[in-house]
Amino acid sequence: MPDAIENYQSPLIGPIMRRQAWKVWMMGLAVVFLWAFAIVAAPLAKINGLTSVSSPLYHFFGFICHQISARSFYIAGEQFGVCSRCFGVYFGLLFGFAIYPLWRNIEEIEPLPRFWLFLSLIPISVDWSLTIFGIWENTHLSRFITGLILGVACATYIVPAIVEITRNLSLRKPARERERNTQR
Repeated sequence: MPDAIENYQSPLIGPIMRRQAWKVWMMGLAVVFLWAFAIVAAPLAKINGLTSVSSPLYHFFGFICHQISARSFYIAGEQFGVCSRCFGVYFGLLFGFAIYPLWRNIEEIEPLPRFWLFLSLIPISVDWSLTIFGIWENTHLSRFITGLILGVACATYIVPAIVEITRNLSLRKPARERERNTQR
């Protein structure tokens, strides 16, 4: 049975959408890479005496992370820009973006069921709860790994979302131009 007219897609638009999806993914990967790099750049800049670089980075990351020194990774005695759990989330986001095309079609905009996102919250919640209730003290490794799990899961939802947003915005642009041309 033929598809409904709403599902029709011109054969000319497929390659355009494919290229656009890859561009969006690469730009997203670059942004996430720069974010993760900035976390590590803060201590590296401080080690090399570049406090004009490290101080604004630490200050910026202070808005999104508690930066408790006992809960952070260090490079040559200098603390990362965020704690080990936040670093796990951001590194997981970077890793998830990087491997996304290896396990899922980059053009696929239908997200996975939200169940998987909520499932990825369980390890981080358990790790946090056990420490809050004094059952056990979590470690840098447990914080990092549970953050990593959440970051990878978030990437699997962010990639299709940004591809779909970009696709919708680019499809609206020609429609607006057609409207302007018909009003003349």
